[in-house]
Amino acid sequence: MQTYYHLVDANKRSSIIVVAGFMLFVAVVTWIFSQAMGYGLETVGVALIFSGLGSLLSYYFSDQVILTISGARPASRQNDFHFYTVTENLCLGAHLPLPKLYVIEDSAMNAFATGRDPKHAVVCATTGLLQKLNRTQLEGVIAHELSHIRNYDMLLMSLVSVLVGLIALCADWFLRIGGRVRSSRDRDANQLQIVFFIVGVVMALLSPIIAQLIQLAISRRREFLADASAAAMTKYPEGLASALELLATDTEPLEAANKATSHLYIVNPLKNHYDAVGWFAHMFATHPPVAERIRALRAV
Repeated sequence: MQTYYHLVDANKRSSIIVVAGFMLFVAVVTWIFSQAMGYGLETVGVALIFSGLGSLLSYYFSDQVILTISGARPASRQNDFHFYTVTENLCLGAHLPLPKLYVIEDSAMNAFATGRDPKHAVVCATTGLLQKLNRTQLEGVIAHELSHIRNYDMLLMSLVSVLVGLIALCADWFLRIGGRVRSSRDRDANQLQIVFFIVGVVMALLSPIIAQLIQLAISRRREFLADASAAAMTKYPEGLASALELLATDTEPLEAANKATSHLYIVNPLKNHYDAVGWFAHMFATHPPVAERIRALRAV
């Protein structure tokens, strides 16, 4: 019989495979660009530095930016007793530092976690979530968010953002100056270099889209992993499963959320679901379908 510990291990393996595949894809694309331009990989290194600096700044300061955008207020034991004590108890059991707790005044049900490591973490919930879930369901949701923190998902997604940024920068650079550089070298070009240039143009057009799709796939895998980790943390997967059922019935969009922050939340806060248009649209979703997440939790 499969347990939630097996589910955690399976999701970790899947995430590793996807990330490794993404890194291989980045390596292949950058190699094609360098061959097509007749340059070495030093230009790729420059692009990586600029992309990395941007992601590093985002990694360190994104929590404060997101909290400011969301209009969140600090939570307290007195005013948000269940939220505070549920988080406190879960952190004690999981040997995690207590994160900073914030509340968004909004009747939509949702929650998110952010922060660069367990010592600098934030968990934020809406008043709608805190009012409509019972304590067991709230425990499942908070365990999910704490799992993101313990699994260093922010660090992973920052790394992925660096790779996506690298692909976008290289593709843009290639399309802007590749033709001019190539035309100046046509007299010395051999057939293999010309083939590389044609492939480079195709990859420059397609690679940013492919990279974005892989990033979204990683984001969806981390949601499954956080669900499984939450079940292992609480020893009661039904708590999170029943909470997700309620969250799925909530059709109210979260006003404080936007496309840049929607991937952080436990469910899609914009409520632009993709069920009506089939599997292709799921490729562009930040979250896996809630029904699949519930089914996975209740299978253990």
